[in-house]
Amino acid sequence: MTASHTSEIEFALHPTSARVPAEERERLMKDPGFGRIFTDNMVTIRWSADRGWHDARLEAYGPFSLDPATSVFHYAQEIFEGLKAYRQASGPIVAFRPDANAARFNRSAARLAMPALPEAAFLEAIELLVSQDRDWVPFDEGHSLYLRPFMIATYPGLGVKPSSSYLFAVIASPAGSYFEEDLRPVSVWLADDYARAAPGGTGAAKTGGNYAASLAGQLQATEHGCEQVVWLDAVERRWVEEMGGMNIFFVYGSGSQARIMTPALTGTLLPGIIRDSLLTLAPELGIPASEGKINVDDWRSGCASGELTEVFACGTAAAITPIGTVSGSAGGWTIGDGTAGPVTLRLREELLGIQFGHVADQHNWIHKII
Repeated sequence: MTASHTSEIEFALHPTSARVPAEERERLMKDPGFGRIFTDNMVTIRWSADRGWHDARLEAYGPFSLDPATSVFHYAQEIFEGLKAYRQASGPIVAFRPDANAARFNRSAARLAMPALPEAAFLEAIELLVSQDRDWVPFDEGHSLYLRPFMIATYPGLGVKPSSSYLFAVIASPAGSYFEEDLRPVSVWLADDYARAAPGGTGAAKTGGNYAASLAGQLQATEHGCEQVVWLDAVERRWVEEMGGMNIFFVYGSGSQARIMTPALTGTLLPGIIRDSLLTLAPELGIPASEGKINVDDWRSGCASGELTEVFACGTAAAITPIGTVSGSAGGWTIGDGTAGPVTLRLREELLGIQFGHVADQHNWIHKII
């Protein structure tokens, strides 16, 4: 056994002795999809009210054993994050703004009445797993290693109260495209029967309950021939908030007059890290960026008049994805000519260029792991 201690928590290192053979790993990574296959190891840390954070380990990937009364099963006290490790063109393996993920993880923890994890320990857990399972980081351009840190309540009992024990873990999965073709515009359905989040709720936290609440709306989108659902506000059901689990940007004008706008954070939207990055990058490329509001009627009329030229969604899993058509109970319309527009493509090129090392990182967003 060896140990790592770069944060205030000491990690015991017990990597698996039964690694997936190289030939089988290479076969799996040729077409990894998203979230279907997992690396050899994982990281776990436990928390209890009397001991705080303890028993930090890198160990073989495998199942957890939990009592049927464990509170996460009954009251959904759970949070997670999503980020990626990239193999850059010049050789290093890096992560993109993992410190922002660590900070958001703790904001989610506070909203779900869970203990904060020291940010240095969050980063060390990621570094240990990626370093140990580096062979799982894809070489193919555009592919990456998706990292899923999460925390669950582990106290066995049915009383409705915060758990007195928790388990933090990080697992990793080699990832190709989130959508079948990242640059093919997706079709979206306006959800007016369901709401993802309400004022005062958990919309700004990255918790599984938000995603469970979104599934009926996603099924409705699929039933209407659409690939994704767009969420409207819970009060008036007319203000645009998010697409599925991604933030949305609207492009007004074209050429040198183009500008972008994304719905402002109100407490019901997830504060996306890619969203925040684009608000910084776009002005540097000569594209003014703002936060604001847009309702469904203005979205439709803006597309009809040509004022609104492109719409795209963004998030860690799919980076930047163009939206081509909109449908809803009151009919539908096409955005621009239905294809990915030049502003969408330019921002996507810049973002991926930084992540994969083709474009200089001016903001110290790249965190070198190996």
